[in-house]
Amino acid sequence: MSSCTDIDAIHKQFFEQLYPWAGQHRSVNLTKEGFTFPSAQFLENTLYTFEKEVLAPNTPCSGSVEEVLNKIANVHLELLFIHPYREGNGRTARLVATLMALQAGYEGFDWSLVDKRVDEYVNAIQTLDVALMATLLVAALVR
Repeated sequence: MSSCTDIDAIHKQFFEQLYPWAGQHRSVNLTKEGFTFPSAQFLENTLYTFEKEVLAPNTPCSGSVEEVLNKIANVHLELLFIHPYREGNGRTARLVATLMALQAGYEGFDWSLVDKRVDEYVNAIQTLDVALMATLLVAALVR
């Protein structure tokens, strides 16, 4: 997985039974709990930059555990911030993070451990705090 097309395919496969638009980028602006995601008008350009500057340099994922978790945290946060789909962004971002961990030789994440620290998780997302997200991920990493 090294492109937004790969992530779109994951979203489509995961959600095609629920949403007829699965795998397609949103065409509407979204706000959640007072936070406004990047405008749909600029979504394709935003995703192009994400793929070039964040996704491609960090996948396939390898390195020390610290390097791996920082790469995963960075991709995870940016993908959640961009919010390319109308629904299923969080689940897709977690699946991408898990696939990156598998690429690096780990067994994935126990996301229930992250869910127990939901306030920190949301804070990391809203502030794009890679260090905080990496801290949450290291606690949930299945080795």
